[in-house]
Amino acid sequence: MIRVLIADDQTIVRAGLSVILGAEADLDVVGEAADGAEAIALTRSLRPDVVCMDIRMPGTDGIAATRAISADADLDTEVLVLTTFDIDDDVFAALEAGAAGFLLKGADEATLVAAIRSVAAGEGTLDQRLTRRILREFTARRRAPQPQTALPVALTEREHDVLALLAEGLSNNEIAARLYVEPTTVKYHLAQILQKTGARDRLQAVLWGIRTGAIEVR
Repeated sequence: MIRVLIADDQTIVRAGLSVILGAEADLDVVGEAADGAEAIALTRSLRPDVVCMDIRMPGTDGIAATRAISADADLDTEVLVLTTFDIDDDVFAALEAGAAGFLLKGADEATLVAAIRSVAAGEGTLDQRLTRRILREFTARRRAPQPQTALPVALTEREHDVLALLAEGLSNNEIAARLYVEPTTVKYHLAQILQKTGARDRLQAVLWGIRTGAIEVR
């Protein structure tokens, strides 16, 4: 079972998500939070696998809550950001804070459920309608790369290839087909990338690549 916590300041949104997710045999909604502070507290007590996090909430917002949850070494919880906004500063702040995925609230039920499963599996997700736009904008906004002496991480040529294809939003099978290797080989390279970069998931690995200048999204 994938344990899910819903964090949104609108009662009707929480209720709707709870009904949708509760209908799935492998999803268990373990709690609901009305703001970021409650989301942090419930995450620490309930230990969900995924938090569906709204960005704009009163008091402690979703960005601060995402940062606190992602930075807590005692937690093995991923954050999926749900928002009505697509390209804005809050979205980029949430990704920088450690969100494993991003989805528009207008996404259909199947897309939402698939996104939660993907995030729970450590694969991360972005709304497919916006992936390239977001990563291009993130590239344009990225901080200047640090001197190479401050970046001891060295990816192999094949790991770099895998990371670049991850930035295109490709699945393991699609990357394997592109590189003419087995999917298990892609999984191995991905595991090496995550270990070397310290990224929690695929999305954060891509963002690491963009921030450091290791890859560029055009």
